[in-house]
Amino acid sequence: MNRSWLSIVIAAVFEVMWVIGLKHATSPIEWAGTVIAIFVSFYLMIKAGEKLPVGTVYAVFVGLGTTGTILVDAFIFKQPVSVMTIVFLGILLIGVMGLKLSSDGKKESEVK
Repeated sequence: MNRSWLSIVIAAVFEVMWVIGLKHATSPIEWAGTVIAIFVSFYLMIKAGEKLPVGTVYAVFVGLGTTGTILVDAFIFKQPVSVMTIVFLGILLIGVMGLKLSSDGKKESEVK
C-alpha cells in the first residue's frame, strides 16, 4: 500500500471520529476535537487526490468512513444493525476494493 492509499485510510479513520463527534460531543474540548478531525480528514483526502484519481479517492474515503461509522455505532454505542445493513456494507466494501484494484494499474504520476 503506497502513501496515498494510506492517507485515504487514515482520513477515513478521522472521518469516523468527526462523524461520531458531531453526534456525541457535549463539551468545548470534544467539539474542538471534532473540528480538528474534520480538517485532518479532508486535508489527507485532498492530498491523496493530488496523486490518485479524485473520484476513486472520494468513493473510497466515503465507503470506508461509512463502514467505520456503522461499526463504531454497533460495537461501541450498541446500536442495532440489521442483516440488510451488513449485506449492503459487504457490497460497499467489495466496490471500494474494486475501485482500489482498478486504479492500481495507473501510475501516480499519470494522474494530475
